Amino acid sequence: QVQLVESGGGLVQPGGSLKLSCAASGISFTNYALGWYRQAPGKQRELVAAISTGGFPNYVDSVKGRFSISRNNAWNSVYLQMDSLKPEDTAVYYCNAHLRTIRTYEYWGQGTQVTVSS
Repeated sequence: QVQLVESGGGLVQPGGSLKLSCAASGISFTNYALGWYRQAPGKQRELVAAISTGGFPNYVDSVKGRFSISRNNAWNSVYLQMDSLKPEDTAVYYCNAHLRTIRTYEYWGQGTQVTVSS
């Protein structure tokens, strides 16, 4: 059974920091590309950051220079360090793991709420 379990969300003031964690089980973790998505109320889910199997990161323009994605294959975990948070970063954040071969394997976590407010 595949599970992705996020943690680390919460309430933070503008300018503050949070670190999200996602622990995976039931998959060959090193074979999967990983990503963090977010969905704000009334908006579509968007990809915030992704990291390849080789450890190469990519970010949406709105978080470049503020967010950092990393992975620890020994711990089957992926992280999202979020600094200089803004109110517009408020959303539910989801962990994603995907593998595309002849077919696509894709898994999601349950989401963790991040609220940036004074």
